[in-house]
Amino acid sequence: MAVRMWGMMIATLLVLAPGTQALPGDGFGRQVVAEINLARTQPRRYAQYLRELRRSYWGKFYRAPGSLATVVTSEGGGAVDEAIGFVERQAPLPPLTWSDGLALAAAELVRDEGQNGDVGHRGRRSGTMQQRIERHGDWSNRIAENIGYGPEDPRLMVMELIIDDGVPDRGHRKNIYSRALKVAGAACGPHPVYRNMCVIDFASFFRK
Repeated sequence: MAVRMWGMMIATLLVLAPGTQALPGDGFGRQVVAEINLARTQPRRYAQYLRELRRSYWGKFYRAPGSLATVVTSEGGGAVDEAIGFVERQAPLPPLTWSDGLALAAAELVRDEGQNGDVGHRGRRSGTMQQRIERHGDWSNRIAENIGYGPEDPRLMVMELIIDDGVPDRGHRKNIYSRALKVAGAACGPHPVYRNMCVIDFASFFRK
């Protein structure tokens, strides 16, 4: 698991193994998965979005489009340049299939952290990613989870997860561009510290 704070905070977790009721219809969550699918199916188009975002960087300083706040990133524009190169070389992948069950699992953590202001993959009440997912269905092969805190625009949320500033293994990006992950569900909601958060849960196979 990797955790990083800068303007937005992001966390990632990947598990390899066999193996209230709110928000599966949440519009923002569905838009985030739609953006991930655009990044997977049309990587060169998404690289262009990243190039446009690159203009918002000055060294390690970054100002989100439409925002007056400037934040200091860990790696600066170099992380964006590296992401652009990766995405340009990425072969198109099939889109993820939406899963209401995975969205419900994601919603548990959104609700949990939205109440207490925590961050990370283990909720005080909802437990671990695997516990949450298994409450809503059966999975096999692989599950993974991305969490983003901050951006209130789906494209910015996904682009910053792809950039993965400050995360050495680029775990969020790996999840987004994993051929092994085929289904996903997401939920988003308010966070008392970072204003907004999104949880995206992925699986190779999932049955609710």
